[in-house]
Amino acid sequence: MLSCDICGETVTSEPDMKAHLVVHMENEVICPFCKLSGVNYDEMCFHIETAHFEQNTPDRNFEKLHARQYENPDSKNTTLQSAMEVSSGIHSASASNFPKYSPQSLPRDGILKHEAFHTESITESRKSPKSPEKQSGLSVVQGPIYGTTYSLPECPFCGKIEGRSQDMEMHVKTKHASLLEPPLEGCHQPFYDCPMCGLVCTNYHILQEHVDLHLEESSFQQGMDTVQCSSDRELAHQLQQEEDRKRKSEESRQEREEFQKLQRQYGLDNSGGYRQQQLWHMEREVSRGRMHPSEFHSRKADMMESIAVGIDDGKTKTSGIIEALHRYYQNTATDVRCVWLSTMVDHFHSSFGDKGWGCGYRNFQMLLSSLLQNDVYGDCLKGMSIPCIPKIQSMIEDAWKEGFDPQGACQLNNKLQGTKAWIGACEIYTLLTSLRVKCRIIDFHKPTGPSGTHPRLFEWILNYYSSEREGNPKVVCTSKPPVYLQHQGHSRTIVGIEEKKNRTLCLLIFDPGCPSREMQKLLKQDIEAGSLRQLRKSVGNLKHKQYQIVAVEGVLSPEEKVARKQASQVFTAEKIP
Repeated sequence: MLSCDICGETVTSEPDMKAHLVVHMENEVICPFCKLSGVNYDEMCFHIETAHFEQNTPDRNFEKLHARQYENPDSKNTTLQSAMEVSSGIHSASASNFPKYSPQSLPRDGILKHEAFHTESITESRKSPKSPEKQSGLSVVQGPIYGTTYSLPECPFCGKIEGRSQDMEMHVKTKHASLLEPPLEGCHQPFYDCPMCGLVCTNYHILQEHVDLHLEESSFQQGMDTVQCSSDRELAHQLQQEEDRKRKSEESRQEREEFQKLQRQYGLDNSGGYRQQQLWHMEREVSRGRMHPSEFHSRKADMMESIAVGIDDGKTKTSGIIEALHRYYQNTATDVRCVWLSTMVDHFHSSFGDKGWGCGYRNFQMLLSSLLQNDVYGDCLKGMSIPCIPKIQSMIEDAWKEGFDPQGACQLNNKLQGTKAWIGACEIYTLLTSLRVKCRIIDFHKPTGPSGTHPRLFEWILNYYSSEREGNPKVVCTSKPPVYLQHQGHSRTIVGIEEKKNRTLCLLIFDPGCPSREMQKLLKQDIEAGSLRQLRKSVGNLKHKQYQIVAVEGVLSPEEKVARKQASQVFTAEKIP
């Protein structure tokens, strides 16, 4: 019987031993600690010495014990026990995983290191045939802590586990014979480098399995990255949605506040109208001690009577200003070359009841006061008096009901009475047309001069008044009614225009915001030039982006009134380029 020095197997003849050793030489060496494979025996020894120094320390003790075993046969049992204890730190592997090296071809050190990798003890061949470990074909692994464990032989190529070493050897010879064929003489064994980690393998199939593990790991990591990326996108989407919701909520809140602000500004906030505001202001004057309670009740009674009959009480009216201006320009104004004045116009200013929003209504009262004194308009305005503000609101609502300016009516919710809604050029045009007064709107929609001025507006007003000039007088009292002037946020009434000796133009304007006490200063016999500052407006004083004027031109026939009503369905103002 012949015994293998590498794995301890016994064979009956020398040819069988040679065939057995060929298996050892062709099989793959696997590191018992980290399962490294694909390298030769010398490289594996170097790997264990460097990478697994601490785990490999017991091998040195094993070497000494092994030497004693051969020197002293009598100490067989003691040496066997010590060798098995020392080898407990080495993981089990199949005995066929190591190539054959004879004791004569390797140094003593190398033999001992090689023997340390075997799962079966090196002294197994010297055991008693009755040893249970030998009979069962199991590898013995003793650990200093966990005790003795047994592991079944495992195929290094396909991972199959057999019950005995002989069965494993037969499996390797039959299933993996192509891997055991010796290389041809003169040919060098090829090496294969892993493209991912640089590991060197001597077998292509093993390299392929190794690379597949890399790919599986990479695929798993990509899957985790995809999951993380998807989670991040969902979180970012949620955060964006939350931010959009907050932004839209804030925009909606700001829009509501702006809309409410505009409603308050234009008197559409349902906070009451002329009567409520007048009473509130008078009550405040009483509480501050600036109005006696008896005066409060007297003025309240006058107001209620005025609203009931629809006629203005005249307490904000100033008459006779046009006559006073005629005297002043005729006798005093030496720097004026010529001046044109409207027919008689009364000035109306805002009161407690319409302060802040009633300028449009007061300008209509001024315009109507001039028309009522002109015989040309006596037929269409027969029996009229200057209406109070609630009455004017009612008159505009009646014009809407007739079909005039449906778009404007819709914008104001078809209601003016009981509100503080502003009115502008369109409402003045609608009201005059419903009274059969012929007029038109001219829109100066952009500046026509330097620094945002409107010289074309001044030229138009000059042509409007100077068309009736006869001869060469300094003061021309025309039969022209005043002109309604509207710009953003306010409206006024143009009552004349003056041309100075240097050919510059200056408009004469009645402002509803000017109180009666200031306007009455113009009624004095000797008017001071400073008193006219509130009336005079030069080109440089009018710099709003846009102006609209309503100019009266005569009386409409009933047929023309109907035509104007139909035309107001699509109302457009005449624009001056």
